[in-house]
Amino acid sequence: MPTKIAPEVARPVPTGRRESAPFPDKDQIRRFIAESPGRVGKREIARAFSITGDQRAQLREMLRELREEGVFNHRKTGRAQGRSSLPNVCVLEVDRIDSDGELRARPLDNTDAAEHSIIYLAPATPSQGAPGVGDRVLARLERLDGGSYQATAIRVLDAGGRQVIGLFSPDGNGGRIQPADRRARSDYLVANEHCGDAKAGELVLAAILPGRHLGLPRARVTEHLGNIDDPNSISLLAIHANFIPTQFSDAALAQADAAQPAALDKRTDLRALPLVTIDGVDAHDFDDAVWAEADGDPANPGGWHILVAIADVAHYVRHGDALDHDARERGNSVYFPDRVVPMLPEALSNGLCSLKPGEDRACLAVHIYLSQDGEIRRHEFVRALMRSSARLNYAQLQKALDGHLDDALEPLMASVVAPIYSAYLVLETARRKRGTLELDLPEREIIFAPDGSVARISQAPRYDSHKLIEEFMIAANVAAAETLEAHKTACVYRVHDQPDAAKLEGLREMLAGFGLKLSTRGHITPLNLNQILAKAADGPNQHLISTLVLRAQARAEYSPHNFGHFGLALKRYAHFTSPIRRYADLLVHRALIAALGFGEDGLLPGAETEFAEVCVHISQTERRAVAAERDANDRYTTAYLATHVGADFPGRVSGVARFGLFVELDESGADGLIPARSLGAARPRHDPARHSLSFGATHVSIGDRVVVRLADADTLTGGMIFELLEVNEKPWKQRSGGNPSKKRGRTAKASKRGKRRKGK
Repeated sequence: MPTKIAPEVARPVPTGRRESAPFPDKDQIRRFIAESPGRVGKREIARAFSITGDQRAQLREMLRELREEGVFNHRKTGRAQGRSSLPNVCVLEVDRIDSDGELRARPLDNTDAAEHSIIYLAPATPSQGAPGVGDRVLARLERLDGGSYQATAIRVLDAGGRQVIGLFSPDGNGGRIQPADRRARSDYLVANEHCGDAKAGELVLAAILPGRHLGLPRARVTEHLGNIDDPNSISLLAIHANFIPTQFSDAALAQADAAQPAALDKRTDLRALPLVTIDGVDAHDFDDAVWAEADGDPANPGGWHILVAIADVAHYVRHGDALDHDARERGNSVYFPDRVVPMLPEALSNGLCSLKPGEDRACLAVHIYLSQDGEIRRHEFVRALMRSSARLNYAQLQKALDGHLDDALEPLMASVVAPIYSAYLVLETARRKRGTLELDLPEREIIFAPDGSVARISQAPRYDSHKLIEEFMIAANVAAAETLEAHKTACVYRVHDQPDAAKLEGLREMLAGFGLKLSTRGHITPLNLNQILAKAADGPNQHLISTLVLRAQARAEYSPHNFGHFGLALKRYAHFTSPIRRYADLLVHRALIAALGFGEDGLLPGAETEFAEVCVHISQTERRAVAAERDANDRYTTAYLATHVGADFPGRVSGVARFGLFVELDESGADGLIPARSLGAARPRHDPARHSLSFGATHVSIGDRVVVRLADADTLTGGMIFELLEVNEKPWKQRSGGNPSKKRGRTAKASKRGKRRKGK
């Protein structure tokens, strides 16, 4: 029997849509603005009062009236009067490139507006190159809705502090750096005295030298990243190109090394329960463990009692200490095919916080009671001490579920695995009933050879065991959000807005080309999109249509204001289950500790005033991590296919632009470009509505099946160029003299040619 738990928190009944709420009056909006710790605009107001659909027009009219009354200080935004704003022209410093490739800048003054404003920087003219990170620019500012700014560079004042990553090639006067960024406009010259010990074929990090120079810009080598032929250099490229922090402070490392295991003390003792961790075979940090049993309550026939135990990171990482500072800066761990850049030092992430089998570990756990339909009836959190009984991996568990038991799982099957799987089935029932968006796109899996080179690239397997853990974690995350709301405690929500109207209209047009109709009546729900996905299931365009639906979605983010999670069809949701690798989860842990009186190491009074700023930051670091991971996967894929230049591959047109066709290969999922200039003698006509390029009566459109030849694979930039051979099983006549492997701007490095594959 499980340990006796404290009185339960009743759970509100969830729905898949936002609750209708009465429209706020002017006084309510005034109070909301005055009491909000962060910056407030129309979007924040709409979210706070659950204003959707036609009510948005009513909100705009009310905000117009409030502006006329002097409540707001700018005609384009709903910012509260008295909050400072930036001048029309000011000096900015470019501080980073975000995950969307946008330059982000900050003002050089110390006003409140300077501290909290989000500024996007663009060049003054199409011919003017955008400034780089570290540049100081004189810029003209235009305030946007939501409180951000669009800055137009007038001139660059100082180009100090910029960096470039690229391939070093020596020459008689020093050397040259070929940038790894495919968007770079030129190479960089390196004088003899600035080369250091850089060698031919070496990847380097270099500082761009300020000042004006005749010819190519100049740089100075500052760091050596390894030889381009070394597979380990690929992830280093992605790390530096995306500004991923890699060094912990000495104070943080010392604090982690000095940490001691938590004692039982006032914690609930869960060590007798056979909790198990279930992760990937290569995982080293285990931050969640699960257990289940049939609910013995006669009032809940067919119900289940599940337990989700999460590493108690808040016990070791306190608000404002050195570990907290470094974790907040990183925002999250970043996972590459060959390494991990952790949010916490390994002494914690792989040590005291990791729920290793047979070792006592501090945890924050939640008991959840499910009905036979998978609905959460009640839940209760405990701060506990646990001991994992086994470390399982997804493939191992799936084999067991399919009837192939190994020696490790056989004694656990009846008492541990079977109850967990049965509880998952009722959670899955509730998921389908709720109408969660059923997007399940395959992911690339990069398999390494013993020497570190890429052996093969394939689609990662997708098991029921993956879904099992996902559903257990979703239930725990919902319980966390509900508990904090019940105790009126600030929460960092994981929110996902409804798709933008313009994106939905574009999706409708795309789907119409495949004979699929997306409803135009009322609000779009995940169920509407699931119907489209079901119609496309097992068809030739299934993957493409799933991708199109994904592209139409809003970006999930973190917010102190709740407006639900569209994709999961949940009214409230908070990340709680991965505090080792996500700072948002650590904040939720602290909030729960404070709300439930679990100790003095919870959320400090007044700390919630930082939530708005922190949520913006960790949403950005998440996007940065995703971009870096994608960048590394693309480069590894390119490195692998570079040995197959000249080979033919089947694929599908995944995108159409005026300058060419984007193609995704079937086997590897690799992406590359067919330049428009290589497709025909006449300039093709681009039809954005039909997503096609036309050559007279011949059309190439998104979704078309193609066979392409790999013409060039540049490991440095991660770019691939294809030649078009077939479209929908019909040969394509190439333009005479076309040379798609020739790159504009600089000469491509000669690629190693492989033998062409026959029958492809």
